[in-house]
Amino acid sequence: MPKYITFFLVVVLVLLFGTFLYFRNNGHSGNTLPGEIANTAINNGDFGQMEKQPHPLSIEALRIGEYPGSELTLEQELPNGSNYKRQIVSYKSEGLKIYALLTVPLAEPPQGGYPVVVFNHGYIPPSEYRTTEKYTAYTDAFSRSGYVLLRSDYRGHGNSEGTASGGYGSNDYTIDVLNAVASIKKYPGVNPEKIGMWGHSMGGFVTLRNMVVSKDIKVGVIWAGVVASYDDLLNNWRRRSSMPSPTGSRGWRGSLVAEYGEPGTNSEFWNSISANSYLKNVSGSIQIHHGAADSSVPVEFSEKLDIQLKEASKTSELFIYQGDDHNLASNLGVALNRSVEFFDKYLK
Repeated sequence: MPKYITFFLVVVLVLLFGTFLYFRNNGHSGNTLPGEIANTAINNGDFGQMEKQPHPLSIEALRIGEYPGSELTLEQELPNGSNYKRQIVSYKSEGLKIYALLTVPLAEPPQGGYPVVVFNHGYIPPSEYRTTEKYTAYTDAFSRSGYVLLRSDYRGHGNSEGTASGGYGSNDYTIDVLNAVASIKKYPGVNPEKIGMWGHSMGGFVTLRNMVVSKDIKVGVIWAGVVASYDDLLNNWRRRSSMPSPTGSRGWRGSLVAEYGEPGTNSEFWNSISANSYLKNVSGSIQIHHGAADSSVPVEFSEKLDIQLKEASKTSELFIYQGDDHNLASNLGVALNRSVEFFDKYLK
């Protein structure tokens, strides 16, 4: 064999051996998947290399998430209200196209822009949900009072893309509303520093979660809200959702209890997913309304939240309507006027 060929083979062998030693001593190749790295760390007992990720349902998971929203896209013009225009628009949330009702005052915007009410509806069977149905008197009260109003349909509702996963065993609806907030801030003529939020029933649950995560929301109004801790939701709320669970027939309650145990035996987990454990981070003042004869959500949930907010040194107002139901039907005008006045106090 010629000498130059022998020399060439020696050089190649040296280079190959050196490459092998480098990767053996300095980590994985660029083709190794994250899951393979994690498995290697577990097998080697090197847990320090693995960052503990918060549970997807936790408040911390919401806090580290990104919610860029998008520009609002006009989908359909609707007949005007008394002094405001109505439209169906869409925006993006985790890549999904989410539809929403948008109302905008016909009057010129005030200095700095219109204040905003982000409106979070309660549970309506997704297959029956329509953007322009339900809550018309409620939305009208805010729209004709000089507010831009955005009411998200949530994923899986109406024409919105995605799966309707339910409000309590998933953060999906909360994320859709966080993206709604980001989207309405981009809308021309809006004051991004004057955003309030209204929520009914399940929408109250979504509102409270948004307010412990986002500093953009300056004031909240909650009607008949599902605003209790998960301990209370499991043990002191007998209503069962008719929503099918993506995790199986046990529903969100059964699935979480099976994996993490009861709140009494694993308070760390259950507190981590409850907005009530983070009330010191509430972004603004809250007004609470509840009917004493509500058969859907216990009035005690609102009473307890009012106490907890005050203990956390937050401004809270509570109105209990004796003999009234889940929708405050007997006191609708009074409750709406109080809600508008509360928004006016903090947003105008």
